[in-house]
Amino acid sequence: MGKTHKQIMRADAEVFHAPKSVQEVIPIRKVYDDGIFLVGKNKYSRTIRFTDINYAVADDEDKLDVLQEYADFLSTLDAGMTTKITVNNRRLNRTDFEKTILIPDMSDGCDNYRHEYNRNILDKASGAHSMIQDKYLTLSVYKKNIEEARSYFGRVTSEIGLRMKKLGCDNSICTLEDRLRMFHDFFRPDEVGYFRFNVKEKRRRGHGFKDSICPDSFDFEGDYFMMGNRYGRVLFLKEFGSYIKDTLVADLTAMKRNMIMSTDIIPVPIDEAMREAENRLLGVETEIANFQRRQNANNNFSATIPYDLEQQRQEMKDFLDDLTTKDRRMTYAVVTIVLTADSLKQLDEDTKAIMNTAAGDHCQLGILRYQQMDGLVTAMPFGVLKIKNFRTMTTESLTALHPFRVQDAYHPHGIYLGQNVISGNMIAVDVGELMNGNSVVLGVPGGGKSMVSKYTLFARFLSDPNCEIMIIDPEREYGPLVRALGGENIYISSTSFSHINPMDLNSEYGDGANPVILKSEFIMSLIEQVVGVGALGPKEKSIIDRCTASVYRAYQQRDYKGTPPTLQDFRIELLAQPEPEAKELALSIELFTSGSLNTFAQLTNVDTQNRLICYDILDLGKQLTPMGMLVVLDSILNRITRNRARGKRTYIYIDEIYLLFQNEYSANFLFTLWKRVRKYGAFATGITQNVEDMLQSHTARTMLSNSEFLIMLNQAATDREELAKLLNISANQMSYITNAESGHGLMKIGSSLVPFANIIPSDTQMYKLMSTKPGESA
Repeated sequence: MGKTHKQIMRADAEVFHAPKSVQEVIPIRKVYDDGIFLVGKNKYSRTIRFTDINYAVADDEDKLDVLQEYADFLSTLDAGMTTKITVNNRRLNRTDFEKTILIPDMSDGCDNYRHEYNRNILDKASGAHSMIQDKYLTLSVYKKNIEEARSYFGRVTSEIGLRMKKLGCDNSICTLEDRLRMFHDFFRPDEVGYFRFNVKEKRRRGHGFKDSICPDSFDFEGDYFMMGNRYGRVLFLKEFGSYIKDTLVADLTAMKRNMIMSTDIIPVPIDEAMREAENRLLGVETEIANFQRRQNANNNFSATIPYDLEQQRQEMKDFLDDLTTKDRRMTYAVVTIVLTADSLKQLDEDTKAIMNTAAGDHCQLGILRYQQMDGLVTAMPFGVLKIKNFRTMTTESLTALHPFRVQDAYHPHGIYLGQNVISGNMIAVDVGELMNGNSVVLGVPGGGKSMVSKYTLFARFLSDPNCEIMIIDPEREYGPLVRALGGENIYISSTSFSHINPMDLNSEYGDGANPVILKSEFIMSLIEQVVGVGALGPKEKSIIDRCTASVYRAYQQRDYKGTPPTLQDFRIELLAQPEPEAKELALSIELFTSGSLNTFAQLTNVDTQNRLICYDILDLGKQLTPMGMLVVLDSILNRITRNRARGKRTYIYIDEIYLLFQNEYSANFLFTLWKRVRKYGAFATGITQNVEDMLQSHTARTMLSNSEFLIMLNQAATDREELAKLLNISANQMSYITNAESGHGLMKIGSSLVPFANIIPSDTQMYKLMSTKPGESA
């Protein structure tokens, strides 16, 4: 073995003391507030948590790029540091799950729908669809003191974080509480969700931190151990095949059990690796020369070099070539796996199953007999290495042990949106967790577009009694659902008795500035819809601005209380102006103020205080549609600004959003709203089946590419091509929206692309309320 291996053996060598208590099994000697652990004599460790990437659904070319990038990442690991890559499978805690995802009763007349919603989730959450997979990278290094360790980790973790970002992995340094909670949840699986650790309080009381994480008991036998009332077994990767599949780690960790798999990586300095490789090659060449000498002595001058020696020589040449020409590094690697189960019988069955899985991938797992305690602390992300079953590998061959499989999305307090069709895990999304919570739902007719949109609306309404929801409904699809939830349907047309006053205004409308200034801009856009684009010159705009300020003066003096002005008041103010242009403007808007299309010139007479409002614009005529779109959007903006002051979330649903892009002013107003709503605590959702038409608008393309949450259902061929280009989706990923069944598709959640399935039982009342199929609606 090389110098590095001997140094590791010497540094980690400790006099064995049989642990006298459960706490002594845990190899942590001291913890620091910043999450660094002292785990040996002058040995410190720190852990980074990182997210998965979509390796399983990537194209072959993209997979090669990922492996190349991962090999480069491994090649940059510091030779003086040990790196442990850990995959932690843990079962979703039912208590936490019920607290964060299920919706409690609220005695508001909608509890029967909440019961249906909860039953649907509980059915999906049972069995295999309740696992969470966490991934950690633990760094350990020998330093003289904590100050040197902090300085070292500060530099190294920053470099590693950037490298992992380049791979597509979001990452963060685990705090002291994060690390201790992970150990607590593994050692005490029945108490997940009850971990509480306050380091200052512990110090004040003189309590040890190990008391908060260790199990009730440990009992180590020859080939298994017990912690509390659970059984466990540590295995190691004993033999590699000549060919290692790139899905080895994913296959081994696909078991739906609480388990941990760790790969310890020890980089070897370049000069030492070169000497080691050259010495091994020299040894093989010596054996070959000795063989030929013996054959020559026997007058056998045509003897063929034995196959095994020839193969060893070629392998060592390839190994040396990797180090010299491909800029790869030599490493020592150890792979350990911890399985846990409720019974010894179950543990034996799981052991056999995972060994068979490894055999199918041309590898052999072995049980660490009489080394269960050392194996346990090695596999756990403490940062210690007690098992010395090293395998020599280059960083290129080590990429086969990469931890990547598929991205999942699970936000605590998010709404349930189905299962990941690859991992089988639940998807829960809270758009408030994203940088920009605006959403777009895309799909051909029959793909489940309306069902998915109504489902998210339904879940948000039932789960957050403080939120408000606004819907623009051009196809009259949402009426039954809104009525069932006690909302207000507002039917807008030239003959409707429902009226919305576009001059409604509240003090928060101006985003800190004078609200009348922004309202003046809105009225200019409204009038330009009537007189024609470009027809308003500087004179006309000055007159409109002056009249706007005048009609709102008394309303502002009353602190935006009482009766607001209407468009009729605005026309009267225009007629009172001396300029002839003012008279022309008054005449232009006469049809919409005192004529037959005066539906927007009257005081609001509908319940705009209801927290669920649907604007039904199906019957808006051709003349009123441009103005109606602007009035509805402005009414929603009024509501959003008011809700921000009250600390309420607002969700906006715009069905057939492509219709708004057919008009320049409504498109621009929507674009401005799309950009501004985030800071108002609001989230907009656009829904459309006409993806190709929508993408012809530059404004729509910008909105789509800047939306953090997309739900893509079955797509037409031309739409798929456009989406693939715009969102950089691989061909494998696009297969999930090609001839997809209703309720199946692909979600873009932040930077993650997650294939999903969300089927709502057809025998439920909520299904009938949301379905648009003839004969199925409520």
